[in-house]
Amino acid sequence: MQKLMSRMRAAMEQYDMIQDGDTVAVGLSGGKDSVALLAALAEMRRFYPAHYEVKALTVDMRFDGSDTDYSELEKFCEKIHVPYIIKRTELADLIFNVRHESNPCSLCAKMRRGILHDLAKENGCNKVALGHHMDDAVETFFMNLLKGGNIDCFCPVTYMSRKDITVIRPMVLTSESLVAGAAKQNFLPVVKSKCPMDKTSERQKTKELIRTLNHDYPQLREKVIGAMQRKGLANW
Repeated sequence: MQKLMSRMRAAMEQYDMIQDGDTVAVGLSGGKDSVALLAALAEMRRFYPAHYEVKALTVDMRFDGSDTDYSELEKFCEKIHVPYIIKRTELADLIFNVRHESNPCSLCAKMRRGILHDLAKENGCNKVALGHHMDDAVETFFMNLLKGGNIDCFCPVTYMSRKDITVIRPMVLTSESLVAGAAKQNFLPVVKSKCPMDKTSERQKTKELIRTLNHDYPQLREKVIGAMQRKGLANW
């Protein structure tokens, strides 16, 4: 966990992600990334120079028409003294059964983000922290390039003027392997995704492509992040 917090602190300070008095909502999906992010941000409250509060927010898509069991996350949040709010929705039914989306991941992400931002505002949060790490950033870069012919990526910090809320990604300088290691070594509770698109999405294909390329071009991920920073791409 120390290595994870060190990498997160480097990103938080480089991109000025958190200021005194912030209330940070962690988008808690239940996957290893978001749980590790929550655990680290909760622990960093003890020593980070800026004083901030943390709340955990979950948007339940209710796959199979039933509430997802987040009881282990509820216990974990109670243990680390973080308020936990769950928003039950009908997103899964809308996307997969009503609209029969040919590209469900795009619509799903957009709708979940909207609900999460609203939920954060309702609960007095001015920042939303997402569990995107370095691998996610590189995958997004390649997906934009290969699918859309664009040189683009999400930003480490994004101000959403319409909602008056700032989205931060404290793990953008952290590798997925480091995040996974921290989650495993600290026995963090992980809720397995029930999404039918899990491991079959366009992002998964891109992940496998990057893994293959990395064999021939070592440290490919670090090189892409470095290139984005040097060019100032998307406020990197």
